[in-house]
Amino acid sequence: MISKEKQAPNPRIQWAKFTIVALLYLLFLYWVKSWWGLVALPFIFDVYITKKIKWQWWRDSEGATRFIMSWIDAFVFALVAVYFINLFFFQNYVIPSSSLEKSLLTGDYLFVSKVSYGPRKPQTPLTLPLTQHTLPVFECKSYIEWPQWKYERAKGLGNVKLNDIVVFNYPAGDTLCSAPKYQANDFYQMAYGYGEQLYMEQNGGAPVNLNALSRQQQRDVFAKAYALGRRYMEENKAEFGDIITRPVDRRENYVKRCVGLPGQTFQIKDRTIYINGRANKEPDNVQYAYDIKLRAQLPLELIDELGISSEQLMSLNQAGYMPLTNRVAKALRARTDIVESVQLVTDATTSDIYPLNGNTGWTRDNYGPVWIPQKGKSISLTMDNIAIYERPIRTYEGNDLQVRNGKIYINGKEAHSYTFKMDYYWMMGDNRHNSLDSRYWGFVPEDHIVGKPIFIWWSHDPDHSGFSGIRWSRLFNMVDNIK
Repeated sequence: MISKEKQAPNPRIQWAKFTIVALLYLLFLYWVKSWWGLVALPFIFDVYITKKIKWQWWRDSEGATRFIMSWIDAFVFALVAVYFINLFFFQNYVIPSSSLEKSLLTGDYLFVSKVSYGPRKPQTPLTLPLTQHTLPVFECKSYIEWPQWKYERAKGLGNVKLNDIVVFNYPAGDTLCSAPKYQANDFYQMAYGYGEQLYMEQNGGAPVNLNALSRQQQRDVFAKAYALGRRYMEENKAEFGDIITRPVDRRENYVKRCVGLPGQTFQIKDRTIYINGRANKEPDNVQYAYDIKLRAQLPLELIDELGISSEQLMSLNQAGYMPLTNRVAKALRARTDIVESVQLVTDATTSDIYPLNGNTGWTRDNYGPVWIPQKGKSISLTMDNIAIYERPIRTYEGNDLQVRNGKIYINGKEAHSYTFKMDYYWMMGDNRHNSLDSRYWGFVPEDHIVGKPIFIWWSHDPDHSGFSGIRWSRLFNMVDNIK
């Protein structure tokens, strides 16, 4: 039997507890600048002082009720605590791909601080903790789109700095195909890719000479191609599923290095990044693709010594090239007994470069110059640059933008300039020839910034199982020290 006799709480102790908890809660509300939370203050008062509500009524029960409710209570508390901590303070992030190698490796687990840049207030608050957008097993949305709150951010310990490694929501992830095999694909690249093929078929199979067209005519061609590609995917639901959208904070999390800040002019010339005309120092472990011809198979001991992954070997076997750091490229060149040649890849890829509806001639190794939008700053809009800035103006800042007869209209009025409402950033991977980054989907708005990785708390090599795969030397390495 459970004793029903309870010792009366000491009023002084209860008032002291309430005062401390209430003060901490008010400081939190002041930090996030959300006074709607004051509605919870009477309930906190009741927990410690009045005790009118029987919050833990089940403690007076016996048998199965007490047992089951104690577990439910603990589970609900854990969920709320995890949701609160992940939302405002920190979260885990695992490196899923090789876009930042060899700086951050596939299988690195990062402690990501939300307070470094300031946590965002919840934009889609009704979501299951520990899920980004999809409920496991059931493969359905793990969040409810209503209510949708406007973007606001609490004050952080600092701002995004040049060369910071940053976690953010995938900008081009606003629209995607619901079929699982296409969810990780860039929807816009798919639409333009299919559309260009269909457009060529409609015009006798010959590619369009964009250089012979005016800017308005070029836009019309791109618009037609996009419409054809999107319609093709809409009409083939069995293959692509539905075309769906996701709120900003429910999009996939990405991690890249910030190589351009608001208000700076960014450019790549022969693979070197220039900021405001000055060369930016490359990360120590930056990688580029190299064509490699072998005389013999690479020995296992050399592969382990140089840290060559199975993904790199697969690229070499299938495509004849693989990404290498300068150090590894030199080491391979020195092995003339097994390596015939190591040549830097200098191909000029243009078809998938941002802006997808612009004829810039830019490539992944020679890009820009492009001015990165800054909050409160204006830019003159012309037919030469509108393709670069229309996505921030239309998609990220919610304006109606149209281009007709060589003139630009914003919200129905002819516009010759635009003043930006948010800061924007330019993000790139250190694995420069194997990274989906701003060169392909453009600017990262400030409302997409999630947090700053602080340290690697766990690391496991996917090429090795069990204890042999643990990268002990990487545990608790500070990310800021990875330059």
